[in-house]
Amino acid sequence: MKEGHINLYSDTQSRPTAEMRQAMIDAPIGDEQKFLDPSVNALCEYVADLLGMETAVFLPSGTMCNEIAVMVHCQPGDEIYADHTAHILNFETGGVAALSGANIFTLDGENGVFTAEQLANATRHPQDRYAPRSRMISVEQTANLGGGKVWPLEAIRSVRDAAKERHLKCHMDGARLMNAVVASGIPAKEFTQGFDSAWVDLSKGLGCPFGGVLAGSQEFINEAWRCKQRIGGAMRQAGMMAAAGLYAFEHNINKLAQDHANAKLLAKIVNTHPLIEIDPDDVETNLVFIDISKTAVSPHQVMNELEKVGINIGAFGKNLRAVTYLNIDSAQIEEAGEQILNVINRLS
Repeated sequence: MKEGHINLYSDTQSRPTAEMRQAMIDAPIGDEQKFLDPSVNALCEYVADLLGMETAVFLPSGTMCNEIAVMVHCQPGDEIYADHTAHILNFETGGVAALSGANIFTLDGENGVFTAEQLANATRHPQDRYAPRSRMISVEQTANLGGGKVWPLEAIRSVRDAAKERHLKCHMDGARLMNAVVASGIPAKEFTQGFDSAWVDLSKGLGCPFGGVLAGSQEFINEAWRCKQRIGGAMRQAGMMAAAGLYAFEHNINKLAQDHANAKLLAKIVNTHPLIEIDPDDVETNLVFIDISKTAVSPHQVMNELEKVGINIGAFGKNLRAVTYLNIDSAQIEEAGEQILNVINRLS
């Protein structure tokens, strides 16, 4: 992919601002493996409190947060319950099977949100020696392929309660948890209450170069450190990257609301086309899925043509996917929207 001047491919394309870079340069650092890096320690303490957990560990990526959580919670042959659109199933190269030997049972939720009833119907009888052992649920907040859907608090609590009744571990994939917090006005720890593990991403809407912070009980994090060592080890003087996270939590959270407004603006622009199906009211956060199936034009065709005019966008099934973030302003959104309409009109 050749990067254009308007990159809506993913919020992972976000870049640190000059102020964040300066905070990284000025960060106090030390050996994070020995818990001697003050910036890493401060970040982990902040996120643990944010999520209502005992403690936390700083990791290079959100995928690693998910995979380490599974490694701690599950044994080979155990079964995990997640929506069929979940990142842990579709975008982690079979890591659950490769690293933990666990199995994912998919649930057909609505826009990435499954129900307590679906979970109850899927779990195995604990005395059935022929079936996998039901072990864990994963809730993705927000639901990526669900269109950036915010899991309602009552839905999370009902699923959590159903899981706990069946002695399942509860894990939250918080890749865009802070988007859900801003969109709903509900504190993060309300969403994660009663969960055994949860993490928050730094490299998407928060604009950091990389990283995620995985939180849980002290016992859980002790084991997470063991898994971290097994699959890559410590990051040594990681304070410069942790400082980016601390800066983001202080300065960038409120900016997520503008990302959501920009996403809705893009939906309104492309919704003017008679053959494009999108309801701007369905855009809750920073993900915009644009159904162009009625145009008889392939999303990949549109994606490739947009790249020629300097706009990057994703293609998933019948949809184009655009993602807003702090480096994208409303003028760029307006230009991108008009170019999407132009390309579709020309191709169709």
